[in-house]
Amino acid sequence: MDDTLAISPLGKALAVGGWFALLLVAERLWPAAIPPDTARFPGPGWRRLLSNGGLWLMNVGLSLLIVLPLTQAAATAFPALGAWRPAWWSGLPGLLLDLLLLDFLIYWWHRANHVVPLLWRFHEVHHRDEFLDASSAVRFHFGEVALSALARAVIMIPLGLKLESILAFETLVLIAAIFHHSNLRLPPALEKALSFLVVTPSIHWVHHHAVRADTDSNYSTVLSLWDRLFASRSRTPRTPTMPIGVEGRREETLSGLLMLPFKER
Repeated sequence: MDDTLAISPLGKALAVGGWFALLLVAERLWPAAIPPDTARFPGPGWRRLLSNGGLWLMNVGLSLLIVLPLTQAAATAFPALGAWRPAWWSGLPGLLLDLLLLDFLIYWWHRANHVVPLLWRFHEVHHRDEFLDASSAVRFHFGEVALSALARAVIMIPLGLKLESILAFETLVLIAAIFHHSNLRLPPALEKALSFLVVTPSIHWVHHHAVRADTDSNYSTVLSLWDRLFASRSRTPRTPTMPIGVEGRREETLSGLLMLPFKER
Protein backbone atom coordinates (compact mmCIF):
# COMPACT_ATOMS: atom_id res chain seq x y z
CA MET A 1 0.00 0.00 0.00
CA ASP A 2 1.17 3.54 -0.74
CA ASP A 3 2.82 4.99 2.37
CA THR A 4 0.83 8.20 1.88
CA LEU A 5 -2.30 6.24 2.78
CA ALA A 6 -0.85 4.75 5.95
CA ILE A 7 -2.13 5.67 9.40
CA SER A 8 0.05 5.27 12.47
CA PRO A 9 -1.17 4.06 15.88
CA LEU A 10 -0.53 7.60 17.18
CA GLY A 11 -2.57 9.10 14.35
CA LYS A 12 -5.36 6.64 15.13
CA ALA A 13 -5.30 7.58 18.82
CA LEU A 14 -5.41 11.31 18.08
CA ALA A 15 -8.25 11.00 15.56
CA VAL A 16 -10.36 8.78 17.81
CA GLY A 17 -9.58 10.77 20.97
CA GLY A 18 -10.56 14.06 19.38
CA TRP A 19 -13.82 12.62 18.01
CA PHE A 20 -14.63 11.00 21.36
CA ALA A 21 -14.15 14.28 23.25
CA LEU A 22 -16.27 16.15 20.71
CA LEU A 23 -19.16 13.66 20.96
CA LEU A 24 -19.03 13.57 24.78
CA VAL A 25 -19.56 17.33 24.86
CA ALA A 26 -22.07 17.50 21.98
CA GLU A 27 -24.35 14.77 23.33
CA ARG A 28 -24.61 16.59 26.65
CA LEU A 29 -25.47 19.87 24.96
CA TRP A 30 -28.00 18.30 22.57
CA PRO A 31 -29.18 14.99 24.11
CA ALA A 32 -31.64 12.75 22.29
CA ALA A 33 -32.73 10.98 25.49
CA ILE A 34 -32.60 12.08 29.10
CA PRO A 35 -30.91 9.61 31.50
CA PRO A 36 -33.38 8.15 34.01
CA ASP A 37 -33.31 9.72 37.46
CA THR A 38 -32.09 6.86 39.60
CA ALA A 39 -29.56 6.34 42.37
CA ARG A 40 -29.14 2.63 41.59
CA PHE A 41 -25.48 1.73 40.91
CA PRO A 42 -23.96 2.41 38.49
CA GLY A 43 -26.76 4.64 37.19
CA PRO A 44 -26.51 6.92 34.21
CA GLY A 45 -24.03 9.37 35.72
CA TRP A 46 -20.42 9.45 36.80
CA ARG A 47 -20.34 5.98 38.38
CA ARG A 48 -21.54 4.48 35.10
CA LEU A 49 -18.86 6.41 33.21
CA LEU A 50 -16.24 5.12 35.64
CA SER A 51 -17.30 1.53 34.95
CA ASN A 52 -17.09 2.08 31.20
CA GLY A 53 -13.79 3.89 31.61
CA GLY A 54 -12.36 1.09 33.73
CA LEU A 55 -13.13 -1.49 31.05
CA TRP A 56 -11.64 0.80 28.41
CA LEU A 57 -8.38 1.29 30.36
CA MET A 58 -7.96 -2.47 30.70
CA ASN A 59 -8.41 -2.86 26.98
CA VAL A 60 -5.90 -0.11 26.20
CA GLY A 61 -3.30 -2.10 28.14
CA LEU A 62 -4.37 -5.34 26.45
CA SER A 63 -4.13 -3.70 23.04
CA LEU A 64 -0.60 -2.43 23.65
CA LEU A 65 0.63 -5.73 25.08
CA ILE A 66 -1.18 -8.27 22.89
CA VAL A 67 -3.59 -6.97 20.24
CA LEU A 68 -1.26 -4.65 18.33
CA PRO A 69 1.73 -7.08 18.35
CA LEU A 70 -0.57 -9.92 17.24
CA THR A 71 -1.98 -7.78 14.43
CA GLN A 72 1.50 -6.76 13.31
CA ALA A 73 2.65 -10.37 13.33
CA ALA A 74 -0.36 -11.49 11.28
CA ALA A 75 0.30 -8.73 8.76
CA THR A 76 4.00 -9.47 8.31
CA ALA A 77 4.52 -13.17 9.05
CA PHE A 78 3.15 -14.54 5.79
CA PRO A 79 3.49 -11.84 3.11
CA ALA A 80 3.55 -14.44 0.31
CA LEU A 81 -0.09 -15.32 1.03
CA GLY A 82 -1.08 -11.89 -0.25
CA ALA A 83 0.56 -12.49 -3.64
CA TRP A 84 -2.82 -13.45 -5.17
CA ARG A 85 -4.01 -9.85 -4.87
CA PRO A 86 -3.98 -8.17 -8.32
CA ALA A 87 -1.91 -5.05 -8.93
CA TRP A 88 -4.96 -2.76 -8.93
CA TRP A 89 -5.79 -3.92 -5.38
CA SER A 90 -3.36 -1.38 -3.92
CA GLY A 91 -3.22 2.31 -3.15
CA LEU A 92 -6.49 4.09 -2.53
CA PRO A 93 -8.71 1.61 -4.49
CA GLY A 94 -7.16 -1.28 -2.56
CA LEU A 95 -7.66 0.48 0.76
CA LEU A 96 -11.33 1.19 -0.01
CA LEU A 97 -11.89 -2.42 -1.03
CA ASP A 98 -10.17 -3.65 2.14
CA LEU A 99 -12.40 -1.38 4.25
CA LEU A 100 -15.52 -2.66 2.51
CA LEU A 101 -14.43 -6.28 2.97
CA LEU A 102 -13.59 -5.76 6.64
CA ASP A 103 -16.92 -4.04 7.30
CA PHE A 104 -18.68 -7.03 5.73
CA LEU A 105 -16.69 -9.44 7.89
CA ILE A 106 -17.23 -7.51 11.12
CA TYR A 107 -20.98 -7.67 10.46
CA TRP A 108 -20.78 -11.47 10.59
CA TRP A 109 -18.42 -11.44 13.58
CA HIS A 110 -20.85 -9.21 15.47
CA ARG A 111 -23.72 -11.48 14.51
CA ALA A 112 -21.74 -14.51 15.72
CA ASN A 113 -21.26 -12.79 19.08
CA HIS A 114 -25.03 -12.91 19.53
CA VAL A 115 -25.50 -16.47 18.27
CA VAL A 116 -22.55 -18.43 19.70
CA PRO A 117 -23.10 -18.88 23.47
CA LEU A 118 -19.40 -18.59 24.40
CA LEU A 119 -19.01 -15.35 22.46
CA TRP A 120 -22.24 -13.92 23.89
CA ARG A 121 -20.96 -14.48 27.44
CA PHE A 122 -18.29 -11.84 26.76
CA HIS A 123 -20.32 -9.60 24.45
CA GLU A 124 -23.15 -9.40 27.00
CA VAL A 125 -20.93 -7.11 29.09
CA HIS A 126 -21.28 -4.48 26.36
CA HIS A 127 -25.06 -4.86 26.30
CA ARG A 128 -25.57 -4.69 30.07
CA ASP A 129 -25.13 -0.89 29.88
CA GLU A 130 -28.58 0.55 30.69
CA PHE A 131 -28.02 3.89 29.01
CA LEU A 132 -26.01 4.75 25.91
CA ASP A 133 -23.58 7.54 25.25
CA ALA A 134 -20.18 7.84 23.58
CA SER A 135 -18.53 5.96 26.46
CA SER A 136 -20.61 2.85 25.62
CA ALA A 137 -18.58 2.51 22.41
CA VAL A 138 -15.46 1.51 24.37
CA ARG A 139 -17.22 -0.70 26.95
CA PHE A 140 -16.08 -4.25 26.19
CA HIS A 141 -14.84 -7.15 28.27
CA PHE A 142 -11.13 -7.83 27.76
CA GLY A 143 -12.03 -11.40 26.78
CA GLU A 144 -14.07 -10.17 23.84
CA VAL A 145 -11.21 -7.90 22.75
CA ALA A 146 -8.77 -10.83 22.87
CA LEU A 147 -11.10 -13.14 20.94
CA SER A 148 -11.70 -10.44 18.33
CA ALA A 149 -7.95 -9.97 17.90
CA LEU A 150 -7.49 -13.71 17.31
CA ALA A 151 -10.35 -13.80 14.79
CA ARG A 152 -8.91 -10.79 12.98
CA ALA A 153 -5.47 -12.37 12.79
CA VAL A 154 -6.94 -15.56 11.30
CA ILE A 155 -8.71 -13.48 8.64
CA MET A 156 -5.75 -11.21 7.87
CA ILE A 157 -3.34 -13.99 6.90
CA PRO A 158 -5.20 -15.66 3.98
CA LEU A 159 -6.54 -12.33 2.69
CA GLY A 160 -3.09 -10.77 2.68
CA LEU A 161 -4.37 -7.70 4.53
CA LYS A 162 -1.74 -5.16 5.45
CA LEU A 163 -1.35 -3.49 8.81
CA GLU A 164 -2.21 -0.11 7.25
CA SER A 165 -5.64 -1.38 6.19
CA ILE A 166 -6.31 -2.82 9.65
CA LEU A 167 -5.33 0.40 11.43
CA ALA A 168 -7.42 2.47 9.04
CA PHE A 169 -10.40 0.18 9.57
CA GLU A 170 -10.03 0.16 13.36
CA THR A 171 -9.98 3.96 13.30
CA LEU A 172 -13.10 4.02 11.13
CA VAL A 173 -14.87 1.48 13.38
CA LEU A 174 -14.13 3.44 16.55
CA ILE A 175 -15.29 6.71 14.98
CA ALA A 176 -18.48 5.01 13.75
CA ALA A 177 -19.10 3.26 17.10
CA ILE A 178 -18.67 6.46 19.10
CA PHE A 179 -21.15 8.15 16.78
CA HIS A 180 -23.87 5.48 16.74
CA HIS A 181 -23.66 4.82 20.49
CA SER A 182 -23.85 8.53 21.27
CA ASN A 183 -26.83 10.29 22.76
CA LEU A 184 -26.52 13.10 20.24
CA ARG A 185 -29.80 14.53 18.97
CA LEU A 186 -29.66 14.93 15.19
CA PRO A 187 -32.21 16.71 13.03
CA PRO A 188 -34.67 13.96 11.95
CA ALA A 189 -34.18 14.66 8.23
CA LEU A 190 -30.38 14.46 8.57
CA GLU A 191 -30.49 11.23 10.59
CA LYS A 192 -32.89 9.63 8.11
CA ALA A 193 -30.64 10.56 5.19
CA LEU A 194 -27.49 9.32 6.95
CA SER A 195 -29.15 6.04 7.95
CA PHE A 196 -29.40 4.94 4.31
CA LEU A 197 -25.60 4.90 4.17
CA VAL A 198 -24.16 4.52 7.68
CA VAL A 199 -25.27 3.26 11.07
CA THR A 200 -26.78 6.11 13.08
CA PRO A 201 -27.88 6.33 16.73
CA SER A 202 -31.49 5.69 15.69
CA ILE A 203 -30.40 2.32 14.23
CA HIS A 204 -27.95 1.20 16.88
CA TRP A 205 -29.97 2.20 19.92
CA VAL A 206 -32.58 -0.34 18.77
CA HIS A 207 -29.80 -2.96 18.83
CA HIS A 208 -29.41 -2.14 22.53
CA HIS A 209 -33.15 -2.26 23.20
CA ALA A 210 -33.84 -4.48 26.23
CA VAL A 211 -35.98 -6.79 24.09
CA ARG A 212 -34.04 -9.78 22.79
CA ALA A 213 -35.67 -9.73 19.33
CA ASP A 214 -34.24 -6.23 18.80
CA THR A 215 -30.93 -7.00 20.49
CA ASP A 216 -30.48 -9.75 17.89
CA SER A 217 -30.81 -7.32 14.98
CA ASN A 218 -29.08 -4.25 13.50
CA TYR A 219 -25.59 -5.79 13.53
CA SER A 220 -23.96 -3.42 11.04
CA THR A 221 -21.03 -1.32 12.23
CA VAL A 222 -20.14 1.25 9.57
CA LEU A 223 -22.33 0.79 6.49
CA SER A 224 -26.00 0.15 7.22
CA LEU A 225 -26.58 -1.89 4.06
CA TRP A 226 -25.53 -5.27 5.53
CA ASP A 227 -28.64 -5.55 7.70
CA ARG A 228 -30.82 -4.80 4.71
CA LEU A 229 -28.98 -7.35 2.57
CA PHE A 230 -29.09 -10.13 5.16
CA ALA A 231 -32.56 -9.47 6.61
CA SER A 232 -31.40 -8.51 10.10
CA ARG A 233 -32.78 -4.96 10.21
CA SER A 234 -35.30 -4.34 13.00
CA ARG A 235 -38.53 -2.50 12.19
CA THR A 236 -38.74 -1.15 15.74
CA PRO A 237 -38.40 2.65 15.80
CA ARG A 238 -36.16 4.26 18.38
CA THR A 239 -37.92 6.30 21.06
CA PRO A 240 -36.40 8.57 23.75
CA THR A 241 -37.80 6.34 26.51
CA MET A 242 -36.69 3.03 24.98
CA PRO A 243 -35.32 0.75 27.75
CA ILE A 244 -31.68 -0.16 27.15
CA GLY A 245 -29.87 -3.29 28.34
CA VAL A 246 -30.34 -7.06 28.29
CA GLU A 247 -33.85 -8.44 28.62
CA GLY A 248 -34.36 -9.98 32.06
CA ARG A 249 -30.89 -8.90 33.29
CA ARG A 250 -29.65 -5.92 35.28
CA GLU A 251 -26.50 -3.82 35.18
CA GLU A 252 -23.48 -4.94 37.23
CA THR A 253 -20.67 -3.21 39.08
CA LEU A 254 -17.28 -3.13 37.36
CA SER A 255 -16.11 -6.21 39.26
CA GLY A 256 -19.38 -7.96 38.39
CA LEU A 257 -18.91 -7.14 34.71
CA LEU A 258 -15.40 -8.59 34.75
CA MET A 259 -16.68 -11.85 36.26
CA LEU A 260 -19.90 -12.03 34.23
CA PRO A 261 -18.63 -14.34 31.42
CA PHE A 262 -17.40 -16.87 33.95
CA LYS A 263 -20.56 -17.16 36.04
CA GLU A 264 -22.80 -20.20 35.84
CA ARG A 265 -26.05 -19.58 33.95
